[in-house]
Amino acid sequence: MADFIASAQRTIQMEADAVQLLSSRIDSSFVTACETILSCQGRVIVTGMGKSGHIGSKIAATLASTGTPAFFVHPGEASHGDLGMITKADIVIAISNSGNTSEIVTLIPLIIRLGIPLISMTGDHQSQLAKAACANLDVSVDAEACPLNLAPTTSTTATLAMGDALAIALLEARKFSAEDFAFSHPGGALGRRLLLTVKDIMHQGDQMPSVMAHQSLQDALVEMTQKGFGMTSVMSNDNKLIGIFTDGDLRRIFELKVDIVNTPISEVMTTNPKTIHQNTLAAEALTLMEKSSITALIVADDNNYPRGVIHLHDVLRAGVV
Repeated sequence: MADFIASAQRTIQMEADAVQLLSSRIDSSFVTACETILSCQGRVIVTGMGKSGHIGSKIAATLASTGTPAFFVHPGEASHGDLGMITKADIVIAISNSGNTSEIVTLIPLIIRLGIPLISMTGDHQSQLAKAACANLDVSVDAEACPLNLAPTTSTTATLAMGDALAIALLEARKFSAEDFAFSHPGGALGRRLLLTVKDIMHQGDQMPSVMAHQSLQDALVEMTQKGFGMTSVMSNDNKLIGIFTDGDLRRIFELKVDIVNTPISEVMTTNPKTIHQNTLAAEALTLMEKSSITALIVADDNNYPRGVIHLHDVLRAGVV
């Protein structure tokens, strides 16, 4: 019976060893590759055939999401029209384990004719591709994890790791920030945390619960029920925020047997309520609500004029967490 565990462990160890060996190959060629990409006024075009192409597609995606404009071009399609996607302002990263893949080699004269830099990732520094490149990144491996030494396994893992090393080195050189990353990932959780503001999800206008200070507690309860936020803001005659009344306040005053019809809301409201500015990140609003053990915040400007209200459920629905 096949020993699945031993096979898997052997594969992982071989690939781990191959990746570990890459550290010793980070040399002047790697520096040249980074400097070439940083000086590029266009895009990084990544190309590769077969499994190298799959790895190249991922490398291009990683570069693009970390501050280096990049996309993948299939070498076969490049020879049949897609080469028109490449401009003289671009550079090319070509991936081939052998360095002699015919579809890649065919592109070398065309890249030279365009006069654009070529960076290679190969397992043979004496190959046609490596010799034509201004920088060759050595991704050679002793053997594939495949017992037949045929299926690209260890070699593709090493190439992927080299691509990640290149992307992160460029990211750090560009001082690419979390905010920059968020702009590349607006639909992801990180993007929402770093881009979504209170203004984007707050309720305003007629949706905001509000009563005047002279109105009765009964009026406040009606407003709270209609708007459904479990609270209402309390306003002064000049429409400034002076207080808040919540479900928690209601439970407390019931114990005091307050006359809800004749008692002004100003007598039972909570003064100096917690507020938040509309330009604050929604993630910060969530943090404030969690720390204060509340479920809603009034959105107010610098002059204490209410602009809206944000509820805990709004933040959660927005996918900030």
